[in-house]
Amino acid sequence: MKKIVFLLSILISTISLGQEELPSVDLTTIDGKTKNSRDAVKQDNVVVVSLWATWCVPCLKELDAISEVYEDWQDETNVQLIAVSVDDSRTIKRVKPLINGKGWDYEVLLDENNDFKRALGASTVPLTLIIKDSKIVYRHSGYTPGSEEELYEKIKEYAN
Repeated sequence: MKKIVFLLSILISTISLGQEELPSVDLTTIDGKTKNSRDAVKQDNVVVVSLWATWCVPCLKELDAISEVYEDWQDETNVQLIAVSVDDSRTIKRVKPLINGKGWDYEVLLDENNDFKRALGASTVPLTLIIKDSKIVYRHSGYTPGSEEELYEKIKEYAN
């Protein structure tokens, strides 16, 4: 019984301290300019950060699904989405043509050396984060159809 109480107290303290600061990492815009990750999310509203890659089919499906409802999400919650590509030097050249073809209305940043991905401790993509006041308040790894609905419920929760 003492072990259970001890483990529960650790779990509760971890949950209350669970909001981690967004790491400060320099990323690159599609136009080749440098933008710090914290500067990219500095605003009063909720920001969704999605780590993705051109070779990641679930990533593309998630960003396509969000693209279909993104305008409504913005109207209702003023959310912003930043898609951070973790493509490396071999595949980075595919990013710009892909996003131009998709017509995504997101800010796209490049994490060519995977510094941001490493700083987040992300082992796989897609990784979707909700940022509020420069803190990571929600983290979801992977994508299955319909996950965007759960994400939107979380966005509404933090937007209020």
